[in-house]
Amino acid sequence: MANTFALILVIITLLTGIIWVIDKLKWGPARKKARLMAQQQATVELDEEVLASIAPENILIENARSLFPVIACVFILRSFLYEPFQIPSGSMMPTLLIGDFILVEKFSYGVKEPIWQNKLISVGEPKRGDVTVFKYPEDPRVDFIKRVVGLPGDKIVYKDKQLYIIEACDSGDCGIYKALDMQYIGDEKYQDEEVTMQKYSEILGSVAHKILVNPYRRDQVAYYYQQEDVKTYAYEWIVPKGHYFMMGDNRDNSKDSRYWGFVPEKNLVGKAVAIWISFEFYRDPNGVLPTWIPSGVRFNRIGGIK
Repeated sequence: MANTFALILVIITLLTGIIWVIDKLKWGPARKKARLMAQQQATVELDEEVLASIAPENILIENARSLFPVIACVFILRSFLYEPFQIPSGSMMPTLLIGDFILVEKFSYGVKEPIWQNKLISVGEPKRGDVTVFKYPEDPRVDFIKRVVGLPGDKIVYKDKQLYIIEACDSGDCGIYKALDMQYIGDEKYQDEEVTMQKYSEILGSVAHKILVNPYRRDQVAYYYQQEDVKTYAYEWIVPKGHYFMMGDNRDNSKDSRYWGFVPEKNLVGKAVAIWISFEFYRDPNGVLPTWIPSGVRFNRIGGIK
């Protein structure tokens, strides 16, 4: 869907741009010349309405010429700078909630052309702890949002609801499992969760963020993704070169790299940097009214994303 919209936007931008250029170079000067000749031949001063009726502008050309600057700005903004996304699920709770509308910085991991997403200019690489939007590897038409946990070369272990990382590095600490620093905050009940969740503060790289754990749900190890080219336990993964390991902050309610594998670098869309608006949606207990009706604005959620 996103690629289809990008293609449509490119086509509309090109068509209106071509019309705008032709109008500037040919049609516009021709209209101006015809009206100037009519004024010179007239014995009285012609008003604007009369002049506009001479060599009138085609309505399609007029609309295309007027729309081009707006569409061009939207195209540049969406394709290379920032793109808005809506959070549709609770997999990133408590960092992101259903109803959050976020801005994704498209150039964080390189400038890419808008259709096939081939990198044009290298700008930066994902950092551990980034909240990132990417194309779902099993269906690139779908956009996912998760947190970057593993970088190329890392060994990731998720066991008994504890995350461990062996970082790919040259220091003497490499090869030693490091459990991420987790501090229990307290229990909290969320509208989109059936049970009371445990909230923890976790430090991932240099990023301190919050995660949710369902104490009543066992790790679904039997459904974890298994690498074919390396020998590891079911709860271990080694991140290949040019790939990343993603996890949701709602650890027991997130289908992420634990279940379907790694995200190739080419699938990265950008870094989520801010919530620009957040809506609370009406929940009809009778299931009659649609669930997309906003019932309020959560102004306290507007701001940066950690």
